[in-house]
Amino acid sequence: MPNLKDIKNRIQSVENTKKITKAMKMVAAAKVKRAENTVKASRPYSTELLSLFKTMLEKVNLSIVGEVQTDRALDNYVALMSPREVKSVGLLVITSNKGLAGAYNANIIRAVNKEIEDNKSSGKNTVLYIAGLKGVAAFKNSTSGAKLAGTYTSVIDNPSMGASDMIAQDLAEAYVSGEIDEIKIITTHFNNMMSYSLTEQTLLPVDLSEVEGKELDPIMEFEPSAEKVLQTLVPMYFSNIIYQALLEANASELASRMTAMSAASNNAEEMITNLTINYNKARQGAITQELVEIVSGANAASNN
Repeated sequence: MPNLKDIKNRIQSVENTKKITKAMKMVAAAKVKRAENTVKASRPYSTELLSLFKTMLEKVNLSIVGEVQTDRALDNYVALMSPREVKSVGLLVITSNKGLAGAYNANIIRAVNKEIEDNKSSGKNTVLYIAGLKGVAAFKNSTSGAKLAGTYTSVIDNPSMGASDMIAQDLAEAYVSGEIDEIKIITTHFNNMMSYSLTEQTLLPVDLSEVEGKELDPIMEFEPSAEKVLQTLVPMYFSNIIYQALLEANASELASRMTAMSAASNNAEEMITNLTINYNKARQGAITQELVEIVSGANAASNN
């Protein structure tokens, strides 16, 4: 017969867990709404900036500019916009700092491992730049052969343009120096409160296929020149793409955590119900056993 005390302790333990998961769900739900509003507010600007940048880049002849002397690699737009043979791929991977978010981090890490294997089979090296403690922990001592070149753990919970500029500068330096020949971002896209999707975006070289043949507004004038405007747009492009990716990842993580904690709370409630039924059955069995023993003792006494 099950021990009544053990079942009761188990029920209390599950109830305590339920309180924690329910509280975490409420916190995530409050945060994800703010994150959702921020993501949706920033998307139109990011989309328009990307469209303008690509259209300009397709029209400006970079070869006429020559060498660009800059203090920051991020400002050297000629070197950044010049494609070359890809021998090494730089991956910016955006994960979370915390767990208890369902399969959120596991899905991203799985996608990164697949990308590393695909690069290896194509004869390309992989250089990792990872945002988030979970991603750092997964690849810090990895035997995948990928090089861990940069880690960013303080940018996840509160995405900012300053943090995006820092990451963009590191990636730009690696690209200009020739350490990497292609830059991709593996992260998540926030769909709604209940779902997100994995995304892989190529940051460099820039894909201009969607803007080929697209004309600039004829009334546009560039001062002092289109090249100078482009030199300003390149750092904006870099930083904004990364900033938007951080915002999307933050909202996706919170949505995933809210969903996971909701499921955990429901499972705890179901477990409590089943344990309560078992407790009542065991208690009823104990009472029945005691009654049987009393009756048996009374019958034995009357026979004597």
